[in-house]
Parts: sequence; structure tokens; C-alpha cells
Amino acid sequence: MSDTPKDDTKDDARASDRRSGVRRAFVASLTGTALEWYDFAVYSAAAALVFGDLFFPSEDPLTGTLLAFSTYAVGYVSRPLGGFVFGRLGDVIGRKKVLIATLVLIGAATFLIGVLPAYSTVGVAAPIALVVLRFAQGVGVGGEWGGAVLLSSEFGDPRRRGFYASAAQVGPPAGNLLANGVLAALGAVLTEAQFESWGWRVAFLFSGVLVAFGLWIRAKLEETPVFKAMEAEHSRPEAPVREVFTTQPRALLAAILCRVGPDVLYAMFTVFVLTYATQELGMSRGSALAAVLIGSSIQVFLMPLAGALSDRINRRLLYGGAAVAAGVWPFVFFSMVGAGTWLPLATGVVVGLVIHCCLYGPQAAFIAEQFTPRLRSTGSSLAYTLAGIIGGAVAPLLFTSLLSAYGSWAPLAVYIALASAVSLVGVWLGRGPEAAVEEDAALAAPKAPHPADATPSH
Repeated sequence: MSDTPKDDTKDDARASDRRSGVRRAFVASLTGTALEWYDFAVYSAAAALVFGDLFFPSEDPLTGTLLAFSTYAVGYVSRPLGGFVFGRLGDVIGRKKVLIATLVLIGAATFLIGVLPAYSTVGVAAPIALVVLRFAQGVGVGGEWGGAVLLSSEFGDPRRRGFYASAAQVGPPAGNLLANGVLAALGAVLTEAQFESWGWRVAFLFSGVLVAFGLWIRAKLEETPVFKAMEAEHSRPEAPVREVFTTQPRALLAAILCRVGPDVLYAMFTVFVLTYATQELGMSRGSALAAVLIGSSIQVFLMPLAGALSDRINRRLLYGGAAVAAGVWPFVFFSMVGAGTWLPLATGVVVGLVIHCCLYGPQAAFIAEQFTPRLRSTGSSLAYTLAGIIGGAVAPLLFTSLLSAYGSWAPLAVYIALASAVSLVGVWLGRGPEAAVEEDAALAAPKAPHPADATPSH
């Protein structure tokens, strides 16, 4: 009986350590991803607002914007390289090391964009350097997402994967909120000429401070329990990319397709809407940014709620219903904003981003649970980055091209509806969370010592 209090104390201490580890992992996943998406989002906003004139001068403003969005797409096209390299490393050397490396890469690239001379100073070297740095940003983000999702979800209860994995999903709206907030503040205190001359650079240089903060948080973390169990079992894959393609092709296809609709929807209501509001509706830059700012601030709170909701109801049903809403809403949105007034624009953006929450909140859990634990980092990263090429990468380009060619919003709305239909196919192909919960439980169960760990007898 004398041992009972000691055992209870040890159990309480272990439970307390586990809860503390889960909280740290959730915060690290959220803040690190938000910092990286700040870097990515500040580029997106700058591409819509100033990069066309500074790096791609043209007599036609729409043409300059189109070229600027081409560099925006480079950030998506380069993501698969990050997914291949860092996703594989996440299954081989661990989640934590990969997340530190990706944060450094994207932070350095963003800071250098802030000191890049414009076309008027160095000529064609300016857009070339911009493309190279944008490529580096994309590689970093491509490797970041899969690791961030697993960092939080593998520390938490697998039956609540929707909530814990949503930490990484809060990153994009939080980063977008921070980026647009900084740009809006700069736009408010600076003249138009000052903002276009040097003000936009402040937002990029600010990235150095944010990255240092993110590194401090991530350096204090331990490796995830799932990866530790894989190490103990000596079950880490030697060729994870090949294994994903050969043993889990349906899982990869489902995870890729489910992302297309949300990516296109997000590109419309956070990136292209800035161009549409200023160039087509004649609204001010500040008004357009304010609408996106409000929508992004609401997403920060709704994203984890949507993830938690998907743990309580059928995750695939929630995702599918939101995909249908995403296909319908653009037709309503464009009809609302034709008069060029701010309230309908802000309302339309907010509703669009709320729908996006119901897709993006559960998305991390849905994608991660398509793959077995030993291939989860590689599979999730590949799906995320490959989907970006056919989803978010080309969306602003297609929006701009369709508007230029047809002079109407109807083709844009049809495009979003088709992308949403693609996501519905992905949801239909995917599996639910039950199998992934069982796989995680089996990995965590006590095992007999591996032969490589046995001590030779003499």
C-alpha cells in the first residue's frame, strides 16, 4: 500500500507532462505556421498591389499584375520540391528538425525580398531575383505544412485529430491577418508614393523578427511520440516517397483532390479580391485590405472550431457540404458587389472565408489520416504540395486571364464551382478517421524488444 501514493504521483506527473507537451506542440505548430504564412501572404498582397509596377512595368496595369501573379504561382510550383525533400526527411530524421529548417529557409528568402532593388534600378535582374526568392519561399512552405500538422496532431489524442491538426490550419489566416494588417497600417501612415517606393519593404524586413521568435519556440520542443515509437520499432522507411506512390496511391489521390477547391476559394477571397476590388470596382486599396482583414480575423477563431466539429460529426460529410457551399457562394458574391460599395464586399469576403474554414479546418486531419504513421509526413507533404500546383498556384492567374478575356465575373464563378466539384471527388475517395486511430493505437501499444535492441548474453 505504501507504493500507491508514489504510483499515483508518477501517473499525475506523466499526465501533466503530456498535457504540457500537447499545449506546447499546438502553440508551436500554430505560431510557426503563422509566421511562415505571414511571409507568404505579405508577398501575395504585394504582388496584387505594387509588384506589377515595380518589377514588371507595363503600359497595361492588368498585364503587369498578371506577370506579378506569375511569380506568385512560382511559390506554389516550387512547393512539391519542399514536399519531396522535407516530407521525406520528416519520416526519416524527425518532424522537429525539419520544421526548424523550413522556418529558416522561408524567413531568409522573405527578408531578402525586402532589400531587393526594383526594375528601374537593376533592370531584368530584379524580376529574376524575385522569382528565385519566391521559389525558395515555396520550397519552405512546401516542407512546413506536413510537419506542422503532425507536430500538433501526433502529440494530441488521435480521436481529436481534427482539433489538434487545425493548429497548422490557423497559420494561413493568422499570417494573412498579420501581413494585411501590417500593409494596411503602412498604407494608413504613408503616402501612396512612399508606400510604393519603400513602405512595402518594411513588411518584408519585419519577417526577421518573427522568424527569430518562431525558432525560439520550436527549439524547445521534443520529437513527437509517434516518431519516437517508430524509432523504437526501427520502422522508419528508407524510401518513403516511392512507398507512398506504390502502396498508397488512392490515399494520395484523395488527399490531393480534396485540397483543390479550398485552395481556389482562398485565392479568390484573400488574393484576387484585392485586384478585383481596386481595378474593377474602383475601390481604394485600404477598403479592399480591410475586408480581407476582417475575414481573416474571423477565420483565426473559426478554424479550430471547424476542426473540433469534424471530430464530433462525420468529417467527410462536413467537408462535402462545405465544398458544395464553396461552389455556390461565388455566384452570390459577384452579384452582391457590383455596385462597388464596401459593406457588400466585406460581407461577401467574410462568408467566403467562413465556408473556407469548414473546408480548411478539418482538412489537415483528413489528409493526415489517409496515410499510415510511417509514411504520414511524406504522404501529407506530397498531397499538400502537388495539390497546390493545380489549385492555388494557377488560381490568381486564371482569375486574371478569365476576367481579361471575357470582361465578366461569370467564368470566375464557374471555375470555383468546378474546383469545388474536384474536392468532392477527393472526399468520396478518402477514408474516415477510424483506421488512422487504430493505427496510432497499435503503434503506441507496448511491444516486445526489437532484436537490434536485445543485449547479447554471455
